[in-house]
Amino acid sequence: MQNKVTKAILPVAGLGTRFLPATKSVPKEIMTLVDRPLVQYAIDEARAAGIKEFIFVTSRGKGALEDYFDAAPQLEQQLRQKGKDALLDLLKSTNMDSGEVAYLRQHKPLGLGHAVWCARRLIANEPFAVILPDDVIAAEQPCLAQMVEAHAETGGNMVAAMEVPEARTSSYGILDVAEDMGSVVSTRGMVEKPAAGEAPSNLAVIGRYILTPRVLQKLNRKKAGAGGEIQLTDAIADARDDGDDVWGYRFRGERFDCGSKAGFLQATVAFALARDDLRDDLARYLAEVVNADRAAQ
Repeated sequence: MQNKVTKAILPVAGLGTRFLPATKSVPKEIMTLVDRPLVQYAIDEARAAGIKEFIFVTSRGKGALEDYFDAAPQLEQQLRQKGKDALLDLLKSTNMDSGEVAYLRQHKPLGLGHAVWCARRLIANEPFAVILPDDVIAAEQPCLAQMVEAHAETGGNMVAAMEVPEARTSSYGILDVAEDMGSVVSTRGMVEKPAAGEAPSNLAVIGRYILTPRVLQKLNRKKAGAGGEIQLTDAIADARDDGDDVWGYRFRGERFDCGSKAGFLQATVAFALARDDLRDDLARYLAEVVNADRAAQ
């Protein structure tokens, strides 16, 4: 029987330079997608998967991120006095209880693997999740919950995966597939950002992982990989060489790359159209824009 996955590492130390000047003073992770910060989508997904402890790997200038998850007594009091109970409940749902969340600093930007390694002392001898808030996934059943169910059967290391065009494989970690069983694939390993024409498949790793403690042991080597950074995918591949299985999981849902402006805008439209209170007005506006563009042509 596999140990339950109850801890998640959220690497949020990046500077968000693609979103300057906004990220000069606002951490990218709390930029709002419709009316919730990016990181709130990750937290909601993690909670739905049974995660109880959240470990944020941050950097200088992320104080607003910590404040977001703290209580706001003055605001809560004003909402209470005005009888805005629905807003009060919504606000309280964003709070993190004492002991539920921990914050660690990554002092140098040495890569995703290094960020995960920074949390090693808070992970016991048990599997743990890694969630990248930039990857927002719209799904009927949250992506990590899908993975936790599958992981209970497979054990080992599991990475969320999706098919990408061959021309874009050099932008991802790519799975070397041993056997394709549909939702789950067994692997021979993975390659981080392979050169054009050298990808072993078109099945790309995206920002959801369930990992074994052996991966942290491999990260202790601090071996530089692609781009001169310490790559998480390299440590996963090394753990496989030492006997850990590595599984890919084709999740059901749509992934948005909110680390890019285009992806952020696409996610905003998609999530807004999924809202009963926003759908009609937004759909009407989008139709007007499209029709005006066609008329102009």
